[in-house]
Amino acid sequence: MAMNGKNQPLIPRLAAAAARERLEGFPILTITGPRQSGKTTLSRQLAPELPYFSLENPDTRAFATQDPRGFLRQAADGAILDEVQRAPELFSYLQEVVDADRRMGRFILTGSSQFELIESITQSLAGRAAMLTLLPFSLAELQAVGRAPTSVDELLFSGLFPQVYDRPVDPTIWLQDYISTYLERDVRRILNIQDLATFQRFVQLCAGRIGQLLNVSSLAADTGITRITAESWLSVLQASHLVFLVRPWFTNVSKRLIKTPKLYFCDPGLAAWLLGVRDISHIRAHPQRGFLFENWAMTELLKAQTHRGRKPSLHFLRDKEGHEVDALIETAPNTFHAVEIKSGETIASDFFHGLDFWRAKLTGQSLIPWLIHGGTARQEREKAAVLPWNGLGELVARL
Repeated sequence: MAMNGKNQPLIPRLAAAAARERLEGFPILTITGPRQSGKTTLSRQLAPELPYFSLENPDTRAFATQDPRGFLRQAADGAILDEVQRAPELFSYLQEVVDADRRMGRFILTGSSQFELIESITQSLAGRAAMLTLLPFSLAELQAVGRAPTSVDELLFSGLFPQVYDRPVDPTIWLQDYISTYLERDVRRILNIQDLATFQRFVQLCAGRIGQLLNVSSLAADTGITRITAESWLSVLQASHLVFLVRPWFTNVSKRLIKTPKLYFCDPGLAAWLLGVRDISHIRAHPQRGFLFENWAMTELLKAQTHRGRKPSLHFLRDKEGHEVDALIETAPNTFHAVEIKSGETIASDFFHGLDFWRAKLTGQSLIPWLIHGGTARQEREKAAVLPWNGLGELVARL
């Protein structure tokens, strides 16, 4: 059995099944996701027989960029190419290699910059490479091996990046290094930003807006940059999988694309660190605790779809009067799971107001109502199925 650095068994990933399915039908599997989400570990589990090359290594990258044919010659039977966007010269030569030998599952590529990867794959490897997104652990993955956080505060403080659970590390220290590495490597390379302090302020201001309607003009003004720059920087955060946007649901698809989205981070611990949380005791009384809880639940709903290899169908409901449901997931034509997310431990009657309103209004749709809360109660109410935070897997399994 594969082990990690602490001699503990590696935690099985839900995405492994979708990855194996793609390896059977494509010469190349490309796994993208945020830095340190487990892409390399999953790749090596999927194909332990393949040689491994990291394009982060300067010598390996120099070989790959200066002599791509020679580099790929040593991988005639395939290879795992990590952070492959660092050597874009390889993609056209990879096309030659897989066209000459159409064996399935020969190459696994990984990368943390979706923008650079998709651009290269679209140009050179269209139809030859399958894509899969790997995010940090889901709560269910940790629960399956008995290594999940035991409280909401621990969950929101520590987050769900694999390294926090694979080694004896203080989450605060690890997340601090994570942000520093991201700024120095990815941001500086993609955007050529000289003033990283302003960009970090922008990221911190984004964390202060999780779960809220995104006003880009206000965000730009608070950062001291133009709206165009703010939009560019948001695109980079999305391409790096640090943040994701959830758009409102409309029957008119074009309306979904132009209406104001909400902003979330890929990991609640990362968002908490950016908000200045440095100790688990700070979580309970933090003014953003409810939004951090919502952020975590939304990442779980996102992972439920992306880790099964599906295009996310995650939206929210809101009208001009403020009637709102936090998450809406379409699982079949005209069939939706409507999810209200509340961090409170005690279930209050007003928790159901949004669900009641939209179930009455969307009469042509089938809405299956759920309430996820920060307590321990599990109830089957007429208004909704009520799940505690650590029982969210029951909903996730149905998506």
